[in-house]
Amino acid sequence: MLTAAVVLLPLAAACGSEKADGEQAGSGSVSAEQPVTGVKWNVDSVTVDGTTHRAPAEAHVEIKDGKAAGTYGCNTFNANAAFEGDRVRLSDVRSTRMACEDAPMAFERVLSRTLTEGALTTEVKGTTLTLSTDDGNQVRLSRT
Repeated sequence: MLTAAVVLLPLAAACGSEKADGEQAGSGSVSAEQPVTGVKWNVDSVTVDGTTHRAPAEAHVEIKDGKAAGTYGCNTFNANAAFEGDRVRLSDVRSTRMACEDAPMAFERVLSRTLTEGALTTEVKGTTLTLSTDDGNQVRLSRT
């Protein structure tokens, strides 16, 4: 099952604005200029084992009110988003299962595996969000 929703959870965790139960715990932003929740983030790339995979233009994630939703580039997804400090974890990921061209499907598999490797560490620099696994794999996103 594709789990792009995992992308969303890490985004929300970066700001520490929601509790694991989905209730608001703060302002919903890393700073006044850099909100993480309630923002559409474009997925730019996923780097796994040193190889960077460019995202399809449609790939995006948005986290709001303890939920994550978006598209892997072809199929859409949604999930619950739980926050633990600067780490996020997605659960109950649901995804459409449309047949897509080979390249978008290959990217979706890489993205969903990376997002479900466990809690992801979040880091926001300017308009870029980086989600990192404990093994050093990364999902890079940019604010729209």
